[in-house]
Amino acid sequence: MRENRTQYPKKKMQMYQELQELPKKYRVTALVRMEKVRSSQLLPLRKKFLSEVKIVSIKDQVARKALATLDVPGIAKMIESLTGQCVLMFTNMSPFKLNVLLGKNKVMMFARGGDIASIDVTVPAKNTGIAPGPMLTEFKEAGVPTKIDQGTIWITKDVTPVKKGAAVPDKLATLLQKLDIKTIEAGIALEAALEEGQAYKRSELVIDLDKYREMFARAHQEAVSLSIEAAYITQDNIKLILAKLGQGARSVAIEAGYITDDTKDAVLQKANAQAQSVASKAKGYTPA
Repeated sequence: MRENRTQYPKKKMQMYQELQELPKKYRVTALVRMEKVRSSQLLPLRKKFLSEVKIVSIKDQVARKALATLDVPGIAKMIESLTGQCVLMFTNMSPFKLNVLLGKNKVMMFARGGDIASIDVTVPAKNTGIAPGPMLTEFKEAGVPTKIDQGTIWITKDVTPVKKGAAVPDKLATLLQKLDIKTIEAGIALEAALEEGQAYKRSELVIDLDKYREMFARAHQEAVSLSIEAAYITQDNIKLILAKLGQGARSVAIEAGYITDDTKDAVLQKANAQAQSVASKAKGYTPA
């Protein structure tokens, strides 16, 4: 019969204690699934967000037990999302802002077989420094032209074996790593987040910045147009309102034949046009 465990590894105990404290210390608890992220992506983020975001790699069972003891609103939703290999992020910034910042901090990485190329995969002409041998077959299978010169393999011309959006074959992926060519742009996106009791799913955390920028620009333009039409004066629109009023006053003056230095040319042109119109009609007039 198996006895109940009374001692646990020190690392798990530290993780357990940490996960009991951090959700109380920070306003936001966010989840990232590592199935979609490589561990090498986290290192630069840990350094960049050191003072703003606490990043904890977790074991799902330990995390479930630790979070289940907390009296934190909405924590049950986060526990439901803890499946497989995950990372938890704790911060006081908005989860939407965090997701945007994570999206901006993308890195170029080596492709694995089957990965979709983020850019055109270009292999430049150069001396690879690789000794000839079995590697020649890899170059040939990848469609990269080579020659042997001074005891090393040279790529004779630039080639693009894979276009952006296409899958990188297994053998080419291996070759690209040996040539130090990175073709996958990798970013991190939040899978779920909890902010002061409010739970968010992955789809709810995505913000299209260009779309919102366009919406704000359009709303601003419509607000300016409305304020000008209503003659609601602000520091931003006063020049436009005065210009509109000036144009309106000038139009009234021209219509009324009121001559000023600004309207005299337009008034005379209008009078001349009217006179010519009357003269034209008079020529064709036949008395009854």
